[in-house]
Amino acid sequence: MAKIENGRQSADTRSIRTISSSHLDDESSLGSDSEINGFTSDRQTDRYGFIGGAQQYTEASARDVPPEVLRQREVKWLDMLSHWDKWMIKRFNKVRLRCQKGIPPALRGRAWLYLSGGKMKKEQNQGKFQELDSQPGDPKWLDVIEKDLHRQFPFHEMFVSRGGHGQQDLFRVLKAYTLYRPEEGYCQAQAPIAAVLLMHMPAEDAFWGLVQICEKYLPGYYSPGLEAIQLDGEILFAQLRRVSPLAFRHLEKHKIDPIFYMTEWFMCAFSRTLPWASVLRVWDMFLCDGVKIIFRVGLVLLKCMLGTREKLKACQGQYETMELLRAIEPRYMQESFLIREILEVPVTARDVEREHHAQLKRWRKNRGELNFKSPPRMHGAHVIMLTEPPRRQDLQQNPTIVLETPQPTPQLKKGKEEKRSKKKKSMKKSQPIEDISNPYSLPSDPPPPAPPSDPPAPPPVGSETAQTVPQTEKDSPHQQQAPPTDLPPAKDSPLQRSTQSLSSTEQDTYL
Repeated sequence: MAKIENGRQSADTRSIRTISSSHLDDESSLGSDSEINGFTSDRQTDRYGFIGGAQQYTEASARDVPPEVLRQREVKWLDMLSHWDKWMIKRFNKVRLRCQKGIPPALRGRAWLYLSGGKMKKEQNQGKFQELDSQPGDPKWLDVIEKDLHRQFPFHEMFVSRGGHGQQDLFRVLKAYTLYRPEEGYCQAQAPIAAVLLMHMPAEDAFWGLVQICEKYLPGYYSPGLEAIQLDGEILFAQLRRVSPLAFRHLEKHKIDPIFYMTEWFMCAFSRTLPWASVLRVWDMFLCDGVKIIFRVGLVLLKCMLGTREKLKACQGQYETMELLRAIEPRYMQESFLIREILEVPVTARDVEREHHAQLKRWRKNRGELNFKSPPRMHGAHVIMLTEPPRRQDLQQNPTIVLETPQPTPQLKKGKEEKRSKKKKSMKKSQPIEDISNPYSLPSDPPPPAPPSDPPAPPPVGSETAQTVPQTEKDSPHQQQAPPTDLPPAKDSPLQRSTQSLSSTEQDTYL
């Protein structure tokens, strides 16, 4: 029977190749990576990557956040992720509020990994995923996984291609989990969980996110016998009596067990039931506050579909009731309506735990001990962090793209140093050396030179000048080295007579 998945009717056993491209054979280029991983350019995708308007009916109902508000939220989330341990310990209520408002799409994958504890798990098990990925795996699980690959969101651009990079990563993640938890193996409901994670993060991060969801958020859901999901079904039914007595009495009257309608809801975390905008918002709150969000979503849908007498008139029997729950009205799954109703449901983590102990006691009385003992459930990111406090280095964000800058060669370094030394020498040479007068001069010493004054005007060109010039050429052989023009005029002193051959008159001539 065909199912309504993400707003579009699809068959689980058929891929998009056989649905919308039956005129193309399997040897065509459809599905090649060169054609955007399996679809041609005439197929439009929505904002979430679904082909052909799989989410079209939610486009108008999805609440668009203004760009300036989105930028502000991104800045706040970047600050929280940079100081994650402080925010989670001291200001977790603020983290919860921001998750309820919706995580910015650009940071959703990173935030999910931090909320679930997958980031810390990954850093504490460096190389574990690569080790599992390199192993061949159990053939009995590999065959089942391969058969389920094309059924996971067949209208999403990432998984539309048989053998495309999306299906390859999904196979790697699921195979690695069967090796990581061989006692559990593989359950078909794990595939959509892993696929949602792969839409937002790389394969290794998605693997550790899947590990945390299976071990901390929904322990025992995917174990043989599905005992944990049956227990949670009874918890949901008991909570329904308090939230919607009318719906509770109707289901009890027709003897419709919760396992009939809530299995796919809970095991897939509503990823195959709700419109995608609502799925993302539900997951934001689910990874923050734990399984109580899944219970609240189920209670809201049951109350909306079976909570009034007008609704119950249309389903007089068991079959009609099941059909009604399989085709939930879109207005009840619309993002803003659903989130508002979820926040108003009075179900807490303490209520879930209290009812869990009551149902577990009843189970042991009627059926005996559980065959599979699952680890205790963690109700949200705050409990996970307090139970397993991370190290500071585990929370550091490692760069995903590293650019290598070329290092300068030693010759270049040597050349630069030589240039610098030459520059310093030239600067030293250019600085004039000032004469410092002797403060303890003797009476016989010449008086200090007078301060420089304005240079005298050059004498008129005449016979006197003409006569003095050649005379200096004859008398002084040192005339080639003319004294600097900025020096003060020399005075007639014994010291100067012994060191200079030019008289003051001759110096004035050269000025």
